[in-house]
Amino acid sequence: MPRSKRAKVVHLTKTQKKGKELTLRLYANIRECIPQYPYIYVFSVENMRNNHLKDVRSQLAGDSRLFFGKTRVMAKALGDSPSTEPYPLTSLLAAHLTGPCGLIFSQRNPQSMLDYISTFHPISYARAGTVASYSFTLPAGMLYTRGGEIPISEDVPLAHSLEPSLRKLGVPTRLEKGRVMLDEEFQVCKEGDLLGSGQTTLLKMFGVAMAEFGVEIRAWWVKETGTVEAADGSKQIDAAGSKGDVVTEVDMGGEDGDFGGFNDEE
Repeated sequence: MPRSKRAKVVHLTKTQKKGKELTLRLYANIRECIPQYPYIYVFSVENMRNNHLKDVRSQLAGDSRLFFGKTRVMAKALGDSPSTEPYPLTSLLAAHLTGPCGLIFSQRNPQSMLDYISTFHPISYARAGTVASYSFTLPAGMLYTRGGEIPISEDVPLAHSLEPSLRKLGVPTRLEKGRVMLDEEFQVCKEGDLLGSGQTTLLKMFGVAMAEFGVEIRAWWVKETGTVEAADGSKQIDAAGSKGDVVTEVDMGGEDGDFGGFNDEE
């Protein structure tokens, strides 16, 4: 018997790919921003968290614009050679676009931007692969929600429903009259340890945050002088000392732009 055409399964999670469309939009947005801002900063991110990066974006929204997309696309928009750079020496920034990094177009001068970045270091829960910043040990006796991180008078006993989860993670706990008990100290991690998934789960369970989100400025371009300066204080110019010609259009390459897709979080 033929299958009824009316009985179709529709997957609501199925979405259309927008790789090329997003790639072209990122490229166009960066090209549009270059003449509008006097400074372009290349920044890198440590212990990446989307919510913290969104905080940076919102705090800079008044006078800056932040891009965190595919590095090859951003480098292409800045120019990969003097002949394709839209403004003098913007192509020199492309060499700093490696790893988890992005671009900030801003009205703020380098000192103002560096001062802001140096004060933004929120702490969040560690993920597997993070290095433990300090040792954490669960004390013997009744377990509390913060695992001894704060005085018992300010803490509350750990919920009995979490006891099976603790045992699954290797903590030798037991229940006694509805309280979670630990007969001897249990070291979750040592300072300098490379944390595993079980350790990070335990740290989060007891509210211990070890991962410091950080933004570091690697280099910046100054429109007025047409120079690129690295964070170590060294200035970069091309071999001939030429500023090059301003290019208004750049060939995007093949049918797919030769870039691939990206995640634009702007």
